[in-house]
Amino acid sequence: MRRPASFSLLGLTAAVLSLGNLTAGDWTQFRGPKTGRATADAKLPAEIGPDEHVLWKVETPAGHSSPVIFGDRIFLTGIRDKTLVTFALDRNTGKPLWEQVAPHETLEEVHSTGNHAQSSPATDGERVVSFFGSSGLSCYDMDGKLQWQHRMGPFKNDFGAGSSPLIVDDRVILVQDHDVGSFLAAWDKKSGKLLWRTDRPDFFRNYCTPTVITVDGKKQIVIAATLRVVAYDFETGKELWTVPGLSRVVCTTPAVGDDGVLYVCGWSAGGGDEGSRIEFDPFDVAIEKLDKDKNGTFEEDELPKGDLKQRFTQADYDKDTHITKKEYETFRVLFQNSKNAVMAVKPVSGTSTVPEAKVMWRHEKNVPFCASPLFADGNLFLVKDGGILTALDAKSGKPQKVARLPATGEYYSSPVAGDGKAYFVNDEGQLSVISTEGKWEVLHSAEFKEDVHATPAIVDGKIYLRTGSRLYCFGL
Repeated sequence: MRRPASFSLLGLTAAVLSLGNLTAGDWTQFRGPKTGRATADAKLPAEIGPDEHVLWKVETPAGHSSPVIFGDRIFLTGIRDKTLVTFALDRNTGKPLWEQVAPHETLEEVHSTGNHAQSSPATDGERVVSFFGSSGLSCYDMDGKLQWQHRMGPFKNDFGAGSSPLIVDDRVILVQDHDVGSFLAAWDKKSGKLLWRTDRPDFFRNYCTPTVITVDGKKQIVIAATLRVVAYDFETGKELWTVPGLSRVVCTTPAVGDDGVLYVCGWSAGGGDEGSRIEFDPFDVAIEKLDKDKNGTFEEDELPKGDLKQRFTQADYDKDTHITKKEYETFRVLFQNSKNAVMAVKPVSGTSTVPEAKVMWRHEKNVPFCASPLFADGNLFLVKDGGILTALDAKSGKPQKVARLPATGEYYSSPVAGDGKAYFVNDEGQLSVISTEGKWEVLHSAEFKEDVHATPAIVDGKIYLRTGSRLYCFGL
């Protein structure tokens, strides 16, 4: 272990240093244990910003991962000078405690808006697990001592890896959906032994972090991904139930309501909402028009500017620089069947077959791309790029209010809520705080003047928000 040299504390006061141990709640995974809602009832400030209600702020390595919290410690990942790091901070002060390096041979390719530290860590109070698509899984104790490690990646996906691991009961859960080799797996959290692995050949690049639910006393792992939602048995990895009717790529994580209903959404370009359907000619038609060298496959320089050329690396699943008939038709059918939608799903118990769970309602307007849905106070909140915020009645799916937030732009950070307030931050660091009744109102707005991709955490009346260069702690 070593203390990082590049951290620096900003704006600490004597009041911060006397906060004492905070133990009322924990935020142990991406979006926390309540899929975006505060872990305990406590008053939260509405008026937060770079200079408002700041208890402390600390410079951190660059990263898009979200903070997770247990007891008096905060865990994050980042990248500094091509070095992948997992690090811990003191929750009371932001003071750095330890940092460890994840070894890698090659940094994975990532999207132009992405980062090599995109997946959030997870903790159970005894260990912390981090994941990098360039390196794999690493498990540390709470003081940063390496317990076990599984090397994997880079994967065949030029957008990079983004789904986050979970620690549930005695195991670590991880899904990785890429252009080839997609899988869901469970490891023993103490030893790192692989317990089971389920291949997902029908699923391509996706970024959904699973949601674990309990139905009739048994845990299920729910994943929203290519064209459908699927639940797997927690103990075995066996598929239990499914619901079709989603987009070809899913970046969001399902939210769970107070009554156990799942709220799932997926949006990707060409998914058919509001006349946006992208269609390709059948292979035999397209190859006749475009195959200049007559070798029976498509190469990138043969394609005219347009939807297929723009997505050449996605359609070329095996990354051999040729799109075969099988690859082309697979890609074409994905667009043909893609449906941008929000669904309320009532999960079912596992059976000997794979039934479809009950869809209570569907909504197909203003569907979010990356920002996950937020259930709060009986409403479902959806923020679409451009700052369009929709509140739906969670029971009926009926729209309560649709309007534009003060902050437009793109939303990669998912919203979080507590104390009758919901917090939304766009990629330019523009914050909007709203009330969580159906006829929501804007309570406050602020600008951090740097990028924000991470999802905030809310614990014990404190809001922890990561920007491109800092982690802030806000409170009353």
